[in-house]
Amino acid sequence: MTIQELAEGRIDFKGQKTADDIVRVVLITSTFLSFVVGFAFSSLMITMSMFALCTVALSLVVLPPWPMFNHHPVIWLSAQGHSQK
Repeated sequence: MTIQELAEGRIDFKGQKTADDIVRVVLITSTFLSFVVGFAFSSLMITMSMFALCTVALSLVVLPPWPMFNHHPVIWLSAQGHSQK
């Protein structure tokens, strides 16, 4: 993967849906687990730290345009046959 491909950030529509599903599941799960662990240790610091680490890890998974998010690229039609006015 080149730097230009990373900067463009191209993913297809199904890849966007997959990334959205991953984000939704991981954020809900990490929120619940962070709360439970923080409550067990009676520490807001542990709760926030655990949630922050989960959020950073999630960002590393879904923010770069990994090839797994571009299995179904959109094929655009050519503009032939249209006159310019």
